[in-house]
Amino acid sequence: MAAFAEGAPCWVDASLPDVEAGKRFYGELFGWTFAEGAGAEYGHYTQAYSRGRNVAALAPKPDGRMPTVWGIYLYTTDAYACAQRIRAAGGQMVMDPMPVGPYGTAAMAADPGGAVFGLWQPGTHHGFDAQGEPYTYCWSEVYTRARDAVDVFYAKVFGYVPQDQDDAGVEYRIWSPPGTAPGTNTAVLGRSLITDAFPEAMPAHFLAYFAVPDCDQSVAMVQRLGGRVTADPFDTPYGRIAVVADNQGAVFGLLSEPRTKPDA
Repeated sequence: MAAFAEGAPCWVDASLPDVEAGKRFYGELFGWTFAEGAGAEYGHYTQAYSRGRNVAALAPKPDGRMPTVWGIYLYTTDAYACAQRIRAAGGQMVMDPMPVGPYGTAAMAADPGGAVFGLWQPGTHHGFDAQGEPYTYCWSEVYTRARDAVDVFYAKVFGYVPQDQDDAGVEYRIWSPPGTAPGTNTAVLGRSLITDAFPEAMPAHFLAYFAVPDCDQSVAMVQRLGGRVTADPFDTPYGRIAVVADNQGAVFGLLSEPRTKPDA
């Protein structure tokens, strides 16, 4: 069982129009296998496995008007208390905490900039069995236009310790759990800004990344499987990154080791 700090991403799932199509796409892209899916009382939620370990889930959208997205869940020991902190800090509850059978308690919230995220208080479902390995979740970022309000919000709700990473010419902040020294070795989440370089209509959002052995090869496979590329692969100090969408429109990031070594 993995241990998570309060506020650390502990689970991801994709809300899709067609779960069977999603199983084919991610089965080919990441080599995932899938459970048969829970019953109607659990929304036909389908667990995904990498080498037999629980790493994500796919869920059918209950309403076609809902977005096709990868959702990120932040760990909490008490979803009800966390919901109170969210409201007090200027956020909104999209869905109040709700028990999900014996598996845990879920909630959905929006920060002051409008980015939506989940809360997960574990029961028998503890979250990722594996992360940071090839074909598993490895990182998340929140993209916002409300920098100051969002920075204060997450500090109040989760006690994140910030460190700014502005050496690449782009304002970027990483957050570490309370009680840890801030930095890349302890960070659990990043915060970036939606600048004029992005489409004007882009909403605030969370972006989940999955680790892959070769970013460029995975991008090519996304395209072969009917997905699209929203940001071509590029090297950063932290790895080679691309942003893609699956064949139903759910956007996610890919991260591998950089192809080029940074200058000394």
